[in-house]
Formats: sequence, C-alpha cells, structure tokens
Amino acid sequence: MSPSPPVALRCVAIDFETSGHAAHSACAVGMARIDKGGVSEVFYSLLRPPSSKVLFTEVHGLTWAMLQDAPTFAQAYPAIAGFLHDTDVLLAHNASFDRRVLRGCCTSFRKPLIDLPFLCTLRGARRSLPLPSKKLSAVCGHFGIALNHHHAGSDAAACAEVYLRLRSLGVSDAQMRI
Repeated sequence: MSPSPPVALRCVAIDFETSGHAAHSACAVGMARIDKGGVSEVFYSLLRPPSSKVLFTEVHGLTWAMLQDAPTFAQAYPAIAGFLHDTDVLLAHNASFDRRVLRGCCTSFRKPLIDLPFLCTLRGARRSLPLPSKKLSAVCGHFGIALNHHHAGSDAAACAEVYLRLRSLGVSDAQMRI
C-alpha cells in the first residue's frame, strides 16, 4: 500500500455508544488523535446516561451497573473538550450519528457546542471499497485493522486507521465531508 498523502488537518476520530434512542443518551465516548501519520493518543470514558434504562446492551455490552458511577457527559465535558483542543476536524464512521450524539449531549447538558466539521469514513468506504458491507467491522477486516467492535475507544482508533487507509487509496477529505 502506498503511503498516505500528508494529513494537513489536525484530526480526531470520535465514537459514541448510546443507552437509548435519544441523541443525549451517550454511555461511552472514545476519541483517537492522528499525529505523524498514525494514531498517537486514545481517550476513552464510560458516561452515566440520563436514564437507568440501558438499551443496546446486546450491542455494546454496557449495563446500568457498569455505568451508574461513571461521570455524566457534563462531568466528562472538560476532558472531552480538552482532548479536542486544537482539533480542526472530527472523523467518524457514520458521522451523522456521532455528530447528532455530540450535539445532543452538549445541548442537553448545557455545555458549549463542539462545532467542528466532520468527515465520514463510511462515506469514504462507500466511494472506494468493493465490499458488500461497509460497516466498520467489515472495513477493518478488509484492511486488517484490529477492532473490539462497539467499544468506543477501539472504534475511534479503528476509524482513524480507516481514514488513513482511505487517504492512501486517494479518497480526499472533500469526498468524506458531510
């Protein structure tokens, strides 16, 4: 595989797991910073959701017992915003979902909106990969990227790696913009 074109933007991949259908129901967040052509740092935190009713346990494995003592989004916000300091663009696989959750949490918990542009690796995969499925797990399997799927930290790190691989295939940021 040819080396990726240099990444001019300061990028952080972000992934949320949610406890319900509401945009503010984040129960985990993961972020992975890209620096010098690779993932340089990963942030992960469980988040106490606004309700003790946790849906999607069968997807992400998180239960109320695991989340009840976690920080709320409001409590974790300084660490999240600090990790995103000096970031130019956020990356996500299915970025419309993660953007909706980020905005929903900021609004619901009355925190300043983290209003960064998003690039979507799902969009990039759809444009460039001849795979029957473009889900993160399928794309990671195609590229040989390790993934503990639906663990927000692993998903974010994998998304960052997918972004770098897509760039090496010639997919531009403009083609992934949402």
